Formats: sequence, structure tokens, C-alpha cells
Amino acid sequence: MQILATLPDLLSTLPLAVPDPGSGEAPPGSDGLVTILRWVFYIASAMCVLGVLIAGGMMAVSIQRGSGGEHVSRLGWALGGCIVIGAASALVGALL
Repeated sequence: MQILATLPDLLSTLPLAVPDPGSGEAPPGSDGLVTILRWVFYIASAMCVLGVLIAGGMMAVSIQRGSGGEHVSRLGWALGGCIVIGAASALVGALL
């Protein structure tokens, strides 16, 4: 029971142990890395748009009964990828 009493205290001090990286300025010489990250983001975004278009096209031409759930699943995965890619910097920033 003593462990449960100290758990809130532990959780309240845990965020203080995370280091602060500073003002958020990029270090000198990191221009190449930023360029690569922008290209990766652009390509991943284009792949998400392509995935949504393909899933929508498959829904449009599907004539078999009962295959709608499969296409909705594909569309859901494509949209989920869009959400993860769009929120990537916020997700990583929250973890750092």
C-alpha cells in the first residue's frame, strides 16, 4: 500500500527529470538534415494522398457484395497515416 501512496509523488517529479534542449534553435550545419526532413515529409504526404485516392477508387469500382468493409479499412489506415505524419513533429516534441 505504501507503493501506491508514493506513485503520485513519483509521477509529479518524473517530468522534471526530462532535459530541456534549450531555445529550439537548430545547431550550426544542420541545414542538410532539415532539407532531408522536408523531403521525407513531402514524399510521405504525397504517399498518404495517393493511398486515400487508391482506397477511394477501389471503393468506387467495387461491385462485390461484402467487400466495402475491406475498402473502408484501407481508407482508415491511409487516413491514420495522414494523421501520424501531420502530427509527427508535435508527437516528437511532446516526447522530448
